[in-house]
Amino acid sequence: MTDKYFGSSSEPSIFDKILSTPGHQDDSSTTAILTSIHNASDPIQVSDDIRDLWMPVEHEPGVPPILTMPGVLSVEDLNDPVKETVSTVLGAEEARKTSRLTCNDVTQDERGLRKLIEEGCFRAAVNLTSRLLTIYGQGYGRLGQPAKHTPHSLQLWFTRFSLLAKLSLLELLQMESDAFGDLCRPDINYEFYPEMYSNRKGSMASFSFRLLLAELPMFLGAPNIALQRLTTIFNICTKIEESMDLTKSSGNNVKFWRRRRLRVVHSIINCSLVQKNYNIAHNFIESLIGEKDSATPEELGALYSVAGRIYMQCGDIVAAEKKVLSMRKLGLTSKVFQVQECVDRGLIYVAQNDFTEALKYFQKAAILEPTNAMISNNIAVCLLYLGKMKEAIATYENMITSHPEQDLNEHFLINVCTLYELESNNSRPKKLVQLQKIGKQRRDICMNIDVCLKLHSNN
Repeated sequence: MTDKYFGSSSEPSIFDKILSTPGHQDDSSTTAILTSIHNASDPIQVSDDIRDLWMPVEHEPGVPPILTMPGVLSVEDLNDPVKETVSTVLGAEEARKTSRLTCNDVTQDERGLRKLIEEGCFRAAVNLTSRLLTIYGQGYGRLGQPAKHTPHSLQLWFTRFSLLAKLSLLELLQMESDAFGDLCRPDINYEFYPEMYSNRKGSMASFSFRLLLAELPMFLGAPNIALQRLTTIFNICTKIEESMDLTKSSGNNVKFWRRRRLRVVHSIINCSLVQKNYNIAHNFIESLIGEKDSATPEELGALYSVAGRIYMQCGDIVAAEKKVLSMRKLGLTSKVFQVQECVDRGLIYVAQNDFTEALKYFQKAAILEPTNAMISNNIAVCLLYLGKMKEAIATYENMITSHPEQDLNEHFLINVCTLYELESNNSRPKKLVQLQKIGKQRRDICMNIDVCLKLHSNN
């Protein structure tokens, strides 16, 4: 979720790049496919008043408005579970070899926070946000206490919440984010502080912040609530886009808000798929395809690809094949779409239980993008279903060894350790090899190392 392509009129800060760290996103998700096309586009330049625009909420006269009074709820710093596990399983000497930064190793400001995030030290970054928010009077023990907000303090909260989401610390995220509601309270707007922002109007909270809070219930087992919130944001974006179109506003302004609306649609589609509500997902995809006059061929190709994958999940293979064919008819020749077509055709064969043909297409895609983790994972799965377990394990191990910064990640570790257990009753030595590799990484790899390595299982 980056404002570079869906929200900001200028180059995004480190806050807007948190969720796009390599190795930590699911490249097979529909949102990733759709947003990958926008990521190849130039950011749209608009003025601050267009970027910050948001429909104000009317309050009942004579009734004091509800204000936003957040506070950090964790008094202690987050620990390093990898270092603790390495110490317990491999010994204190091995634990001393771990080299991840802590919040004490960097400057206590945005530059230090940027350093931690760039290094992938997300737990340490969360700890630093606690210290920085304390400076704003919003640290531990301040929940429910009056507070002044600035664009920077809100970006700090967005950073903290993004990191907590990445670390799957959802309970803490939910409790701390409740104080912000839907980011429509008056003290989130520039107009609430005329002494500080006399000529500025609109929302101080970023569009990405709104999306994150709207999507949160989806990860907490309540996708219906997330869908309601996303629909509200979608309606607001649509109204703003239409109003700019009617007033013949700058073409960039209309395009800017169209992109925001599309970004919300991507989240709605993902949420609908979590609910297994394929009708909503299908309707939104088809509505986007219907806007083909305002879409680039690359955007249209991505939509056809996602539509095909939705049909595959529904079990309608014929319709999925038609969408892949529609994408091919666009005549797109870039490597991105050659890979996408190979992957889509491979997935169609997987849906038909033809793993031999699926493997051929995934291998073609791997030749074009040899470092693509999603493709390698699909190859390994096909090998497993074809009874070639050792080759499947070797695929994972080769990727982890060749590209540890990208492929030594939670998903690969869970899969390869599961295969270790299927292969032998004595899988622990191989798991410990992976644990050593994890310990040598500077970044946070496992959100739950016990789940990834299954070190407490019977074998």
